[in-house]
Amino acid sequence: MPMLKFYYNAAPNPMKVALLLEELGLPYEAIPVDTRKGQQFDAAYLKVNPNAKVPSIVDGAVTMFDSNGILLFLADRAKKFVPLDLASPQRGEMLSWLMFIASGIGPFSGQSVHFRHAAPEPKEYALNRYDFEAHRQWKLLEDRLASNKFLAGNEYSIVDMAFWGWARLLPHVLGTADATWTTYPNVKRHLDAISARPAATRAEALKSKHTFKTENDDEAKRFMFPQNERLKK
Repeated sequence: MPMLKFYYNAAPNPMKVALLLEELGLPYEAIPVDTRKGQQFDAAYLKVNPNAKVPSIVDGAVTMFDSNGILLFLADRAKKFVPLDLASPQRGEMLSWLMFIASGIGPFSGQSVHFRHAAPEPKEYALNRYDFEAHRQWKLLEDRLASNKFLAGNEYSIVDMAFWGWARLLPHVLGTADATWTTYPNVKRHLDAISARPAATRAEALKSKHTFKTENDDEAKRFMFPQNERLKK
């Protein structure tokens, strides 16, 4: 069977999948998709992910996109890092927290980043909305981790990996620099514990294997924020 192909960049969602691949010890080919150069819109990549986002995987006959779907698929198949009894309370708890990160933490953290660091003025209303929601949702995780070693049950799981992808960038998400970890000490404790795992070290090392564009120039903005083209007169 051909080696699993993992399409990625260094953003939070691809990195959570990288962590699971390393935890499972699955051999894979890391294929960079430089979104600031518009490679997500290449015709060949759109056959893998018509939504033009990363991450995606191609594993034999299986093609998948959406990071949390990939986590669940790979963990279920390997029978690791997830409760396997589909009718169990533990499975329900895991799915609740995984989908909370998928539908809450990811989108609101992403919008907090956008309106804090990329959107033009005036943006006070939008930034206030997404900053408030990002803080509210991270506070839920902070409170959860105050009385739980892991986010879902008593064992390390794909929920913790999904958390790790975003928690690594929390000061940037919230714009709070060093004060972030004073406000969210349990998030920091959990982040540090995951980052100390050998698999996390290997996942982080992916960033040095390929060079991604870092300049937020006009070309990058055109590819990253194509909606702005509609505003041009």
